[in-house]
Amino acid sequence: MLRTLCFTLALSAATPLLAATPMPDAEHVQAQLRDYYFQAAREGNVAMLDEFIGAGYDLDTADEKGYTALILAAYHGHRDAVERLLEAGADACAQDQRGNTALMGAIFKGELRIARRLLDADCSPDQRNASGQTAAMYAALFKRKEMLDDLARKGADLNAEDAFGNSVQGLDNGEIRTRWTAKQP
Repeated sequence: MLRTLCFTLALSAATPLLAATPMPDAEHVQAQLRDYYFQAAREGNVAMLDEFIGAGYDLDTADEKGYTALILAAYHGHRDAVERLLEAGADACAQDQRGNTALMGAIFKGELRIARRLLDADCSPDQRNASGQTAAMYAALFKRKEMLDDLARKGADLNAEDAFGNSVQGLDNGEIRTRWTAKQP
């Protein structure tokens, strides 16, 4: 299917030549492919993701906000897409521009089955975002008790503090020292 998509893009690029208009350059075509890739992840379109995987597309390609397909699929609750991307070698430890991971996004959105699958990946349970926040802090803040227990079993430091002095225990008790903001991918 990706080969068909590339052929279609190439054909559409050739059509303007006949009309004496400029042809899209390779950079434009690459941007379109990236857009299709990220849209497939947002929608959980495993068939389209399989085409990218089969074509050897870089699974850890990030958009302008640093979101990878895995981050987007996890955030949007597409378990099958997450599984397929992980099986194909996508980096579960990748961070967006704010340092958030797919695991943090899944916990934030309450996608606990996806979060548990991501927790099985070979990433540090104490990976921090740009504000020093960990997945355990997200679990505590959003009252995801079972996920917090899972993180503790994986070795997460439940005594860690973020840059604002928030700790897992404080967040679990509703004590927030600064306003947390989460932006949607």
